[in-house]
Amino acid sequence: MKKIRLNSAGIDIGAKKIFIGIEGKEVRNFDTFTLDLELAALYLLENNIDTVAMEATGVYWVILYDVLAAKGLDVWLVDGRSTRQVPGRKTDVKDCQWIQQLHSYGLLNRCFVADELIQELRGYQRLREDHIRSSAMHINHMQKALTLMNIRLKEVLSQIHGASGLKIIRAILKGERNAEVLVSLCHTSILKNKKTVVIKSLQGHYHNSGLFALGQALDCYDFYQVQISNCDREIEKVLKKMGSSNDGFKKSINKRKPIRHHKPDIKDMDKYLLQIFEGKDATVLPGITDYNWMQLLSEVGTDLSKWKTEKHFTSWLGLAPKQHNSGKRSKNYKSKASPKAGLIFKQAAASLIASKKIALGAFGRKIRAKKGPMVANKAIARKLAALYWKLFVKGLEYVEKGIEAYQEKIIMNKQRNVIRMAKELGMSINYKTVD
Repeated sequence: MKKIRLNSAGIDIGAKKIFIGIEGKEVRNFDTFTLDLELAALYLLENNIDTVAMEATGVYWVILYDVLAAKGLDVWLVDGRSTRQVPGRKTDVKDCQWIQQLHSYGLLNRCFVADELIQELRGYQRLREDHIRSSAMHINHMQKALTLMNIRLKEVLSQIHGASGLKIIRAILKGERNAEVLVSLCHTSILKNKKTVVIKSLQGHYHNSGLFALGQALDCYDFYQVQISNCDREIEKVLKKMGSSNDGFKKSINKRKPIRHHKPDIKDMDKYLLQIFEGKDATVLPGITDYNWMQLLSEVGTDLSKWKTEKHFTSWLGLAPKQHNSGKRSKNYKSKASPKAGLIFKQAAASLIASKKIALGAFGRKIRAKKGPMVANKAIARKLAALYWKLFVKGLEYVEKGIEAYQEKIIMNKQRNVIRMAKELGMSINYKTVD
């Protein structure tokens, strides 16, 4: 093979040291302190290095990537699975040399690295998701504490962390024990439909340890709600910065889809998103709301043309079918990890499979009947991701034609298959209208 990158280097990154391999020179190592990373960049420049490849190792690569890019080097962040060392030759020194060798021959693919504002938005959004998961854990703690006191509130209310449930819990912790008084704190719809059963559920066996556990869980839940609100404020600031360059685009007149769970407290979030994407609206796609659109923005950015086709995009998301064949044997292949954006599309697809009006729902049910719910969810997510790519790269508009149009298309495909099979068998088909 011919070398296509002559002035290249490979870097193996660790928690305490980085190892730099340059062809024809001994491997140098540097500490991971900021000053030492600057010295490593100068060492590369002194040796006339133009391009550098390094593995995406945890979060260790982030600062080094920024330092090298600031010096004008062409930095390639690569997937560690594509640089696996030959068995029996695994050391940090040999790793950086192997990375340099692969990079010089052009055998490595560059990972997607978002720009600065997208990375900032991603940091706030992922932190927000962590706080949501932590608050959910403390909701379970509240439910457990109530059950230990035989207060069966979670059996009669859809959410104990809703407005009515939290009012009752706070009143209990303040010392209120009268079920009639507690039930009066509920919403009018609850009082109208199930007042009696709520009163029965509140007649429990109160004790100090249960009340203490309930109070601790509520305090932790309230703490994480404050942290989520703080993240929302920071997210709003970043969205304003990103949308400031396209102020000419006004707020969409289209009715926005409701966000059922964990809605960010960001006023006019749809306006910011439309400004960022220059008026293109992802919520026209089924299953996409302003919230998961903002999540996708934080994961894949605004420039989807970095992926050449929708197939490249769905493959990067981990949504494309994979093959793992050996001889006559065909095995299922599961990748070890997929980007978070792929999970966002899968979450959107989960809401479509039960839809009785959307064509993607009928498509998913057809796949589910043959191969099960997991494959069906992935298939819907792949189609949704392809539509998302086409919307922002090709500018294609999505029009929902409904299940009837999808079923007509299936019938036409079946007719073409029958005609083709008849032709192969030397037969003809006589059409007869059935009343």
